[in-house]
Amino acid sequence: MISMMRVIAGTARSLRLKAPEGLDTRPTTDRIKETLFNMLMPYLGDAVFVDLFSGSGAIGIEAISRGAKKAYFVENAQKAVDCITDNVKHTRFEEQSVIVKQDVFAALRGSIKDTADVIFMDPPYDHEYEKHALEILKDANYVTEDTLIVVEASIDTDFSYVSDLGFEITKEKVYKTNKHVFIRRS
Repeated sequence: MISMMRVIAGTARSLRLKAPEGLDTRPTTDRIKETLFNMLMPYLGDAVFVDLFSGSGAIGIEAISRGAKKAYFVENAQKAVDCITDNVKHTRFEEQSVIVKQDVFAALRGSIKDTADVIFMDPPYDHEYEKHALEILKDANYVTEDTLIVVEASIDTDFSYVSDLGFEITKEKVYKTNKHVFIRRS
């Protein structure tokens, strides 16, 4: 069974999106997605949005729908890439989308060609992938003081190391089982 999600707001509002079946993806619930995007709205106008560990692409598509001019979708699993491709076509966002089928860490080292305004990552929980990504992002030329990095993580994920990497946590939104951590260069 393919689970269905939808675009919450913007130009593609209410369009249904597919989720890749059989993969270990956790689609962000509509309520959490709505809360997240209410916090992201000030950063989305004409933004370059990077969606790491994209899964279905729903987060990047929501960003385009709400005003981002371009989104990078970085995903390594072929089923997920096929799903992202279908969802991007369905929402007619092909021109604003760059789908990168590559390991996230390799992509962070060379596939992002624009200065990123917002980088969102929702890696598999409890593998420290967010830490590895932040270690790469600290030296990335497409990350500026203005770039907002948002990590979706399990509620008990430790981020005490971010200051050692030259980042600071500017906001944290905690839900029942997970949280969004907002990070910038310090």
